[in-house]
Amino acid sequence: MPLLRFDLVEGRDEKTLKKLLDSAHSAMVEAFQVPESDRYQIVHQHPLHELIIEDTGLGFKRSKDLVIISIVSKKRTVTQKEKLYSLLAHKLEAECGISPQDLIVSITENTDADWSFGLGEAQFLTGSL
Repeated sequence: MPLLRFDLVEGRDEKTLKKLLDSAHSAMVEAFQVPESDRYQIVHQHPLHELIIEDTGLGFKRSKDLVIISIVSKKRTVTQKEKLYSLLAHKLEAECGISPQDLIVSITENTDADWSFGLGEAQFLTGSL
């Protein structure tokens, strides 16, 4: 059920994107204990000049491989979030060659009433999920 939006510099091929999405999903399953089939991912690709992502004074060197992941999710513990950040950084570097300095993750929390998976129903509230 977490919804992940990926903002990337355009130019990655389909195989590279699939590996990125698969790696991120693997981290999500492990950190948030979501079912393997609970996968909602959207990719937005932008020309380089449309992403202005600086280092917030941390000294990061960003590249064109930048990955910004915005996550909408039910409430998670601090431990789960920290595990997710760590797993994402590790997996994207090991499996996709993306530097941890090129990864930004932001989580927005919501409640059961904030989700409808179709049919005009709130499945978490109706007990369907």
